[in-house]
Amino acid sequence: MANTDGNGYTIGFATVMVFVVGGILAALATGLKPAIKENERFEKQQSILYAMGVNENTDEEGKDKGSVNFVPTDKVEEAYTNYIKESFVIQNGKILEGEDAFKVDMKKQSKLPKSERKLPLYVGERDGKKFYVIPLYGKGLWDAIWGYVSLDDKLIVQGATFDHKGETPGLGANIKERYFMDDFIGEQIMNNGKYAGITVAKGNNDPINKTKDDNEVDAMAGATITGDGVTVMIKSTLKSYIPHIQKLK
Repeated sequence: MANTDGNGYTIGFATVMVFVVGGILAALATGLKPAIKENERFEKQQSILYAMGVNENTDEEGKDKGSVNFVPTDKVEEAYTNYIKESFVIQNGKILEGEDAFKVDMKKQSKLPKSERKLPLYVGERDGKKFYVIPLYGKGLWDAIWGYVSLDDKLIVQGATFDHKGETPGLGANIKERYFMDDFIGEQIMNNGKYAGITVAKGNNDPINKTKDDNEVDAMAGATITGDGVTVMIKSTLKSYIPHIQKLK
């Protein structure tokens, strides 16, 4: 009978268990990979649609639910096909032929020089109106932040959705809350014919965001750095898209 009291047995047993457990986890990861990819696709479609106002924020009677409600995963594929009419990938001022906008990784693109970045642009239609949906990627206080903003032909924001990887709950994490995202609707990104973007401004004297031509939305309490990250993300990204949207109008 083997001596189970010695250090050698303990180390050997632990080593075997590491390999066994590691093998099981690797097998699970491989098996779940298709489902994970599918969920990521659904989530991206939901966010693009939400930015152009396609969501379930109201009930069947038209009453506002007061919360963020994306198109459900069992409906999003069809909704995406119905509302998104075309998409482009822009690089250094030119549209790249044969490129799939949906497959562009914004995290990877953010690390490249601006002249080398691939910029996905989605063009949707709802109620006879065109929406230009732009993906965003930036940095918050602790980690990455991202989202989508849609513009109309007049370069006025029609909707926005944001998310984050590790912002502080109740503070910076509030960028994904309805009250913050709704503030962007109707905001202008131009000022006297020049690009101005949108600033998440602390103390902008417009806490309920009635003024839509000041290029500002009210900041979140206690989340200055995250708000600054959203500002930089929006200003730097939208500026690159303006010439192309003006050509497509």
